[in-house]
Amino acid sequence: MNDSIDLNADLGEDEGEDAVTRDLAMMDIVSSCNIACGGHAGSMALMKRMLVAAKEKTVAAGAHPSYPDRENFGRLSLDISDTDLEKSLQSQLQAVKTAATESAMQLHHIKPHGALYNDAQDQEHLADILVKLAISERLPLVGMPHSVLQRKAETASVRFIAEAFIDRQYTDNSRLVSRTETGAVIEQDADRLKQGVALAMNVAIISNEGNNIHVSAQTLCLHSDSNGALQTAKAMRKKLEQVGIRIEPVSYGPSE
Repeated sequence: MNDSIDLNADLGEDEGEDAVTRDLAMMDIVSSCNIACGGHAGSMALMKRMLVAAKEKTVAAGAHPSYPDRENFGRLSLDISDTDLEKSLQSQLQAVKTAATESAMQLHHIKPHGALYNDAQDQEHLADILVKLAISERLPLVGMPHSVLQRKAETASVRFIAEAFIDRQYTDNSRLVSRTETGAVIEQDADRLKQGVALAMNVAIISNEGNNIHVSAQTLCLHSDSNGALQTAKAMRKKLEQVGIRIEPVSYGPSE
């Protein structure tokens, strides 16, 4: 069982005032957040708003870059050259770094978004691009445990933060079930809480095939745009604290 766990949420992905209000409320619950930086969503004004709030609420804030595909919210694998992807990711990081500097906030990590996140767990050339980005920014990478991305990061002495999801179904090989499949997103609060507690306590969860799998994690993702996300986040934090697990960010700052 872990003594502590980080709770993170992907924020700054919707300009609507209701969504912004929800995101700000999420920062009262999570210990870290991932700020969209223009690839799939986000704007300079929204980045600054999220970063200022993160500073005020002592939430560790990271960059959340993606394939440059706002039309599909970064959720489709993109046919893009490695060179063009690198340029886009560098541009996204520069944007959020500028927002962070203007907000007097230091970035804590890099977590890729959506299809790029999923693709990079098992595709070596994408993992290489993200590791190179993390090295240039001297920031840890967030990704799935037991992945190509983790192996590449650790080989390159890049700090790696292993992540799991409380509201997503897993396959037998500990990967996320595609959102195109029925049941990929766990809808019921009780089921989300059960999976979240199991992940935090480092015990088995049930795959979509009905088998026991282990997913070791240092941080748990709470998707802010899932149905009932704010309610789930509040209940998840309360449940974890009830079983004696502290909520705090992973203690990695920028690399030396």
